[in-house]
Amino acid sequence: MRPDTPAENLDHTAEAARLERTAGLYPEDAEALLLRAAAHLELAGDRPAATALYDRLLAAPGTLENPALVRALKASNLWEYDHEAEARAIIDGVRAAAPRDPAPWVIVAESLEAHDELEAAQETFTEAARLLLTDVAEPPYATHPLLYGRHRVRRMLGLPHDEWDTLADTLHSMPVSLDELHDPKRVWSLGSSNPAELEAEISRLRAELGAYREALSRPFPVAMLHWPAAELTELLDAYPSLSAEYPSYEAHLAAIESALRELAASGTRNLGIVQGTVPSYEAFAASESATPSDASLLPQYATTLAARGRAVAWPPERGAGCWCGSGRGYGECHGVAQD
Repeated sequence: MRPDTPAENLDHTAEAARLERTAGLYPEDAEALLLRAAAHLELAGDRPAATALYDRLLAAPGTLENPALVRALKASNLWEYDHEAEARAIIDGVRAAAPRDPAPWVIVAESLEAHDELEAAQETFTEAARLLLTDVAEPPYATHPLLYGRHRVRRMLGLPHDEWDTLADTLHSMPVSLDELHDPKRVWSLGSSNPAELEAEISRLRAELGAYREALSRPFPVAMLHWPAAELTELLDAYPSLSAEYPSYEAHLAAIESALRELAASGTRNLGIVQGTVPSYEAFAASESATPSDASLLPQYATTLAARGRAVAWPPERGAGCWCGSGRGYGECHGVAQD
């Protein structure tokens, strides 16, 4: 669940410095870029420098898209270089904040698991599952690692399967079952002198690696472009020809929801919404040597924003606010069932 985990065959210190410079040039993408830089610093072994980047982000909490994720990553990093008390305090804070994004939950639970706090890890995974998955018909893709991690820890604790463990098994699509992948006895198989046992374990590890690669290679979201009301007004004032694409703000919002529902009904997964701004759109048009009044640029702009990690998953989590920014819950706004 870490953001864009770097490959191992890089000069991580140099790559972190490059990402920090890039963040200075593109402040709208600073959060994602600095999180990637911190990941490189952790891999380089410079954990204090990674903490400094997390603190830099947290110093301006009003500008962060996902402060809980930053805090979770900071806690995980701190614990790795003997700042256990501070890490535990942050983990407690993340749990108390009850974020609606599964990523912070997974990171803090895995941090507890990595330090043999299996009971606490199981409690954290379960707490997140109750919050995010109760009465949810189809678990969003982003919650799958939550269910897999919970299954793994419960298997290590020798706990019997429950409904969420069964759901995790159902979602897992690799040839080797989760029960096999999460079997605590596997570690003993790796030290076996029996060729058959070793071959079986290699098969399991290949399946696990395949699942990991599948998660990392997940395509960018199919993202719809959302212009907030003020941005849309500014856009149409500057480029009146785009009025054909956006006859009104209400029609713009309705078209987004309708398009996403049609895509979901057709079986398209990993849907999202990206928020446009006039300055970034103009910069994008300039980078394409095109004019912003060219309507064909709009889907390309949306794809570029999604590729930068700017997409917000659709539909919103249960109980979350509507993506349109109305301040109402999604179920009371654009999530109302349509005839």
